[in-house]
Amino acid sequence: MSPDFPTPGSVRSAAEVNEEIRALWRRTGGTLSAEERAEYELLVVEWAAAIRGAVVKAA
Repeated sequence: MSPDFPTPGSVRSAAEVNEEIRALWRRTGGTLSAEERAEYELLVVEWAAAIRGAVVKAA
């Protein structure tokens, strides 16, 4: 996990998290190590939570 990964409970937009996911893929050239895979999985969970939050706010 990168040292600047947000602390639990912090709120970022889905777009911000998506950009970090894209940057991870660009940085790794599309092949993730075990550590990078763990980071990716956390980012996807954060992204999904941000999407759910955006949908709830829009409702």
